[in-house]
Amino acid sequence: MNNTKLRLTILSFLQFFIWGSWLITIGAYWFQTKHWSGAKFGVIFSTMGIASIFMPSLMGIVADKYMNAEKLYGILHILGGIVLCTIPMVTDPDTFFWVILLNMIFYMPTLALSIAVSYSILKRQGFDVVKDYPPIRVWGTIGFIVAMWTVSLLGFEKSASQFYVAAGAAILLGIYSFTLPACPPQSASTSSQNLAEILGLKSFAILRDRKMLTFFLFALLLGAALQLTNAYGDTFLHDFDKNPAYQDTFSVKHPAIIMSISQISETLFILAIPFFLRRFGIKQVMLFSMIAWVLRFGLFAYGNPGEGLWMIVLSCIVYGMAFDFFNISGSLFVETQTQPSIRASAQGLFMMMTNGFGAVLGSSLSGLIIQQYFTDAAGNKDWHSIWLTFAGYSLAIAVLFVFIFKHKHTTQAVEESQPEGLLSVEQA
Repeated sequence: MNNTKLRLTILSFLQFFIWGSWLITIGAYWFQTKHWSGAKFGVIFSTMGIASIFMPSLMGIVADKYMNAEKLYGILHILGGIVLCTIPMVTDPDTFFWVILLNMIFYMPTLALSIAVSYSILKRQGFDVVKDYPPIRVWGTIGFIVAMWTVSLLGFEKSASQFYVAAGAAILLGIYSFTLPACPPQSASTSSQNLAEILGLKSFAILRDRKMLTFFLFALLLGAALQLTNAYGDTFLHDFDKNPAYQDTFSVKHPAIIMSISQISETLFILAIPFFLRRFGIKQVMLFSMIAWVLRFGLFAYGNPGEGLWMIVLSCIVYGMAFDFFNISGSLFVETQTQPSIRASAQGLFMMMTNGFGAVLGSSLSGLIIQQYFTDAAGNKDWHSIWLTFAGYSLAIAVLFVFIFKHKHTTQAVEESQPEGLLSVEQA
């Protein structure tokens, strides 16, 4: 493997190993160990959305204008690792919210920065990001899987130790980031710029283009769907241990491993992205993602750890298409539509819509709706109705997307790393 690709592969692996160490299993820690309120759990998951509303764009501005992206990336991971070490010391849900929020403030911008750093290094060394980035990014998914299996097999799913695992990986990645090739700011000196340029607000001019505005709005709505599966998938399987018929099944004892099938599926669909983008274009690929979300939730609604296990497994398989055809393809679409001078800011804006406003919408509303309409007095959840509701939401988005998003696919726009039609802030 080329040395550059290898170094970015390590970055991608550790980036998602950190998240995989706790994102899927925090629900088990919250409900099974701490026994805290279900309504407040939805608010906890909104922390990544709150942080993503402002931090990815803000840090993107810093990387585009004032500081090497790889150094900023490293600093954020080291600070995030320190915060992760303090989470096991928290004893009440309200304080837990603020500590998780602080961790998310440091972690969420690194998702966009990892993309910006990778794209910058690849392009400066003559690689084609549409062709060469997906095989690198697939190792992020592998990192997520390895983290989930590590936490599950070590018995940390309900333990605070999962946060120490994540902290160690975060600090390691932070230090490693300082050894990467330099990714200096791409914008011109601020001496000749107006206030909007200095603050990095010109990246928001992208939204003046109707197509891009529509794209980002649907990114927000799909971001809400992503948070639903992250927040409740593991908890859904854990809840089957209340039924004697399923208590001793492997999927109830090790739900994180079952859920990791979703990430294994991701590795296949990530590698298929270049083909699908060239063959079908971003609109069809995004539509495939939305249909996959409908199947993801619908299969969960009818599955169980016994005779219905195949439906849960199939749901995890289609998740690969649901996530990758939205997240990875979306970031590539943004890259091909914007100038290098606002690369990090544009990726930050995409992250703000998906993991920012989308996450707040999905996690906050879902927590309240589930508590109000699908939880009985004893605290038991009607998972069948919950998942069908989520499936209906995804179907409604898909139907709207077909009629509202206007984009004409051309092979050239995907094959060239700097297509003729890319959008500058002046054009927007």
